[in-house]
Amino acid sequence: MSHKRIMLFTNEDDPHGNDNAKASRARTKAGDLRDTGIFLDLMHLKKHGGFDTSLFYRDVISAAEDEDLQVHFQESGKLEDLLRRVRAKETKKRALVRLKFKLSKDIALSVGIYNTVQKAVKPPPIRLYRETNEPVKTKTRTFNVNTGSLLLPSDTKRSRVYRSRQIVLEKEETEQLKRFDEPGLVLIGFKPLTMLKKHHYVRPALFVYPEESLVNGSSTLFSALLTKCLEKEVIAVCRYTPRQNIPPYFVALMPQEEELDDQKIQVTPPGFHLIFLPYADDKRKVPFTEKVVANPEQIDKMKAIVQKLRFKYRSDSFENPVLQQHFRNLEALALDLTEPELAVDVTLPKVTEMDKRLGSLVDEFKELVYPPDYNPERKVPRQKQDDGGSGSKRPKLDLSEEELKVHVSKGTLGKLTVPMLKEACRVHGLKGGVRKQELLDALTRHFQKD
Repeated sequence: MSHKRIMLFTNEDDPHGNDNAKASRARTKAGDLRDTGIFLDLMHLKKHGGFDTSLFYRDVISAAEDEDLQVHFQESGKLEDLLRRVRAKETKKRALVRLKFKLSKDIALSVGIYNTVQKAVKPPPIRLYRETNEPVKTKTRTFNVNTGSLLLPSDTKRSRVYRSRQIVLEKEETEQLKRFDEPGLVLIGFKPLTMLKKHHYVRPALFVYPEESLVNGSSTLFSALLTKCLEKEVIAVCRYTPRQNIPPYFVALMPQEEELDDQKIQVTPPGFHLIFLPYADDKRKVPFTEKVVANPEQIDKMKAIVQKLRFKYRSDSFENPVLQQHFRNLEALALDLTEPELAVDVTLPKVTEMDKRLGSLVDEFKELVYPPDYNPERKVPRQKQDDGGSGSKRPKLDLSEEELKVHVSKGTLGKLTVPMLKEACRVHGLKGGVRKQELLDALTRHFQKD
């Protein structure tokens, strides 16, 4: 287990009363458990006259590294409150990385980067030796193609192709090419929160929270920065390098204020959402078709359909059906069941209930939008090919032999697409292979001979 907890459910705030010997032994046992990495959590229930933690439990309960010692929940009188408190303690908050957040050359604080959303995947399979069922290890070895002799790491080198020239690099040189900057967050500036658009999100955001492990006073400086960003409604634009050998990211820090519910349970923590921003190279120009404007009657009818199909969405209400079926298959295999239990796919639309809610709205919308003879199940006839047959699909080579020679001499032959390179090899009677590099090598050798 990643961490161990003992949850104490009680409505007795002074279990030992005046027996100081029992209370002393309980405090000693709690200290021993804390030293072995076992944490005690108090889930105190509602009591007539109030629950006083200072009588006994304040010296017994312990907090993990990721918790605040000064936060004590109020007593619970409902089962829902207890379930929320248990869920809040279920998982341990682990930082992906702890690094320095540089505000300027002389000012820095330490922060922890946390992953709030991570895609759940199937556990990878483990290869076992069929006779003993022991895990096997995989080793990779390199051999000489000509002699078949075993090559050591010192016998090999790496190379990169630049302008049709092969540049041989040492291992240290290839490692230096990967290192752009020291790990950390570097502040670039501030921008209004309104400038952050929905299409800027390129991957799930991370969460930034202060850490006192590297720089003392980081929490105070972090709180001041967060307060000012919330007041001025701005985002902090930064350069983010999580580790060495990883290229830097362009990110925005969006502030988030702390929220507590009636039971003083933290709903949203205070901190910054680290949002990955796209580079100019990541953006694509999509050729949009001409926009068709709907008339007011069609818009009103669609509004009625949307209003009928509204529901309250919660991400924790939907489980991945592929993963659930995978675990049921493993359960059936382990328990030697005849067949696995089928997982319920909650992502499928409830067609019957939707049709009952909508009634005749769908048919009315179809009459307003589609022509009278419209049939969605009708197959679209394929367009006839030109007289050229399959040969018309072949890309035309618009480059002359002289232009190809210029590309080879300048080292810009790689800018051509693979179909163009294949057509050039076909025109000049060359066997270039399938990969782009093989086509480039064949054309380069051909024109260098000339």
